[in-house]
Amino acid sequence: MVKARVMRWIPAVAVLIGLVHPAVVQAGAKEEKKVNDAAAVMSEIMAIPEKGIPPELLRNAEGIAIIPGLLKAGFVIGGRYGTGVVAVRRSDGRWSNPTFVYLAGGSFGLQIGAQSTDIVLVFKTSRSIDAMKRGKFTLGADASVAAGPVGRHAEAATDIMLKAEIYSYSRSRGLFAGVALEGAALQIDDNANIDFYNKPAVSVDDIFAGKVKAPAAAGNLKKVLEKYTVTRKGRR
Repeated sequence: MVKARVMRWIPAVAVLIGLVHPAVVQAGAKEEKKVNDAAAVMSEIMAIPEKGIPPELLRNAEGIAIIPGLLKAGFVIGGRYGTGVVAVRRSDGRWSNPTFVYLAGGSFGLQIGAQSTDIVLVFKTSRSIDAMKRGKFTLGADASVAAGPVGRHAEAATDIMLKAEIYSYSRSRGLFAGVALEGAALQIDDNANIDFYNKPAVSVDDIFAGKVKAPAAAGNLKKVLEKYTVTRKGRR
């Protein structure tokens, strides 16, 4: 009788193994795609200089967050949610490997439907990045945020004098412009970091310092960032 019961459970166990095994094999694949999507978003935005992020702003950037396909949805009361990556400027002027983040925030007003939008945040100070690493980080509360200037000939220097710590941009349906994101929370996605770097309890500091072996997708993103930004000393 015991043997018969065991035999009855074998098909169910086999199904469970079949469901779990692909998930194990695919661990990190979703994150790798997210990094590649972020690189594509940056390339596509900067391919149109008249409508891209001003080079002067990028030259002085301490960090860049790219959230591909942030979803905004709602009926009267809506919300925003998306996942992406943040890379920071290292002491040698080059870009770090990416850490994963998610951006979430509510919005109120008359709105019906859903819309997918690419978001880019340009960090002007390292203080904002340090605050983000410490935990939940709210745009507009923990750091000032403003819709960023657009275009090669934008008076970025004038806009920088407004003293915003973060400049925000959005791209939706082919349009690229500055966007207001006050109240949205930006937080480290520890689980995504673990999956992408295949290392338990990997720290953001180790990722940014290059102490963790990164998949090829991270190198691709860094190449894209270095292509469109230069250090303050003019080095690529």
